[in-house]
Parts: sequence; structure tokens; C-alpha cells
Amino acid sequence: MNETYEDITLTCKDCGAEFVFTAGEQQFYAEKGFTNQPVRCASCRRAKKQRNNNY
Repeated sequence: MNETYEDITLTCKDCGAEFVFTAGEQQFYAEKGFTNQPVRCASCRRAKKQRNNNY
């Protein structure tokens, strides 16, 4: 499979900030078999992970 990826600008569902889902990240997601795009920016993903680790 020889797909071409381009950077995509997405909006974080938590803070509303725009963030870039880079071509490299898209390729990584595809290689891991992930089919959904991220819904949170990197800082909100870290914050959510931190909250979840505190339980």
C-alpha cells in the first residue's frame, strides 16, 4: 500500500485549539491499524492520560 499523506488541521474536542495531524503521524496510525483521527491536541492527550493514571 503506497498512500500519500498530507498534514491535516484538526480541532481539539476538549480545548477547541487547532492542531496539525502530520503526515508522519498519519502513517504511524495507519501502520498500527488505527482508523480514527485523534480528537485531542497533544497537551489535552497528555492531561487526559495523567488524569487516568491518577485513578
